[in-house]
Amino acid sequence: MEVYLIRHTETVCEKGICYGQADVALLTSFEEQFQSIKKELGNEKMVFYSSPLQRCLQLAAYLTKDTIEVDKRLMEMHFGNWELQLWDDIPKEELNPWMEDFVSVQVPNGESFEVLYERVLSFIDDLKKQEHEKAVIVTHAGVIRSFLCYQQDLALKEAFQNKVTFGQIIKITL
Repeated sequence: MEVYLIRHTETVCEKGICYGQADVALLTSFEEQFQSIKKELGNEKMVFYSSPLQRCLQLAAYLTKDTIEVDKRLMEMHFGNWELQLWDDIPKEELNPWMEDFVSVQVPNGESFEVLYERVLSFIDDLKKQEHEKAVIVTHAGVIRSFLCYQQDLALKEAFQNKVTFGQIIKITL
């Protein structure tokens, strides 16, 4: 199965804000980027999946008039107490242990990368049971990095070697 992983376009959050599962809006200048993404995908028959967060659903709805399968497992990492805070304002005694081991250290009232990865693996297992030729998944950088760790058999601590930019399409085969 061909899978097109698409990261949502840029949000209204200023640089330096932690906004994992906070349901923030997209910048209003998204239309041109949406058109470019749609053109790159082409007109082939595809099944669409999306994170339930508006920044993904809005893009998915633009890309298809067909049904969009919304799945909570495609949400970004839950940053708990850190949601919508400036990274610089997060207490160092909380942030430093996570920065040293983001894979297994859980954010206060949130997730670790390991928890996110397990969530994504559950989605991948279900997706592989489907008989789709092509699937589009509109989601977030953390989810895409999890897919890539799975697909490339990459240690989770190496997840950030995969750069994932706003509006980027990454094609993989499952």
